[in-house]
Amino acid sequence: MKPLTLTSSRDLRLDLFRGLALWFIFLDHVPDNIVSWITVRNYGFSDATEIFVFISGYTAVIAYSRMMVREGWLKSAARIYRRVWQLYVAHILLFVAFTAQIAWVSISSSTTALIEEMELLGLGQDPYRAILEAALLKFRPANLDVLPLYIVLLASFPLVLPIVVRWPRAVIGASLVLYAATLHFQWNLPGYPDEKVWMFNPMAWQVVFHTGAAMAVLGGRLGMIDRLRLPISVLLGLFLCFAGLIVASWHYNWLEAMIPEWLSRQIYPIDKTNVDILRFLHFLAIAWFVRLLVPPHAAWLEWPIFVPIRRCGEHSLQIFCLGTFLSLTAQIVSANFDGSILSQIVVSFSGIAVMTAAAYTATWFKGAATPKHTAGAKAAA
Repeated sequence: MKPLTLTSSRDLRLDLFRGLALWFIFLDHVPDNIVSWITVRNYGFSDATEIFVFISGYTAVIAYSRMMVREGWLKSAARIYRRVWQLYVAHILLFVAFTAQIAWVSISSSTTALIEEMELLGLGQDPYRAILEAALLKFRPANLDVLPLYIVLLASFPLVLPIVVRWPRAVIGASLVLYAATLHFQWNLPGYPDEKVWMFNPMAWQVVFHTGAAMAVLGGRLGMIDRLRLPISVLLGLFLCFAGLIVASWHYNWLEAMIPEWLSRQIYPIDKTNVDILRFLHFLAIAWFVRLLVPPHAAWLEWPIFVPIRRCGEHSLQIFCLGTFLSLTAQIVSANFDGSILSQIVVSFSGIAVMTAAAYTATWFKGAATPKHTAGAKAAA
């Protein structure tokens, strides 16, 4: 059995791309937002959700495997469940704030249009049942689906952790089997109201999370794949071009007419709920090129222009919750100006500015709360 080998230095790529994913999620949650054209979803099958979930699995191994080696599995499992509890509390607080914001707008405008759009009608029809189902993570407004997914994946992670650090390939194999079975048998967790299921099916999305976890362990053991770097890059590059062409056809009728009908029957629908295989492959292709083009110690990762993105990535839970709340605020403000292009630009960059300011504030508080001798001891460790 090979010992677990993980780099001891912080991988700036994780903070950078997690922060970028948080910015993209915020922009994508603002409907008809012209600024969202800079996000990855407009140029391929996958979007920022895959980036966020993959990095979450990757960082979970880095964080908790070291603790398992030093202090044992039980202590690391306890620490994981403490994090699960933090995520759960954050989700409930976000649910309350999000619902209150929707209710305030609906009452002030004397209309239920926003309540219907954000899928909150069940709260008015049967409030006691809806509150119970919300506590069970089954009742969620629109755009509040990512945290419950992360909670479920992390809650099962203590069982996966001791296996993935020893047999990462076995974890990938088992994860793919569960993914295939989920697609075949159409498994999913029940939602609320009746007959509703989870927007992000944990039994399917676990393949992205566990692939990230396994890659954190495999790391430098990918030499055999690197020997085939050129043919793999060519194939994945062609697939990315194909994905870009298909997505472009969704926006241009003349391009859509060029897509053969037999091909459309094969690829549609490209399901997000169960992370369609085309989405998964598209993300893996992006991850492959990022690995090749962005080495862990690239000097430009420390450029000042990228620091705001990295700061947001360092405080992902706080910034995710804030971004979700701000996306609704941006939607409401933009709607008051009839969704003009100027209003979309202003609310988008204002929201990113607020998220960045919050990230810097969290960094300042974290530094102020950590005594210098403790920080020095951690650095030495």
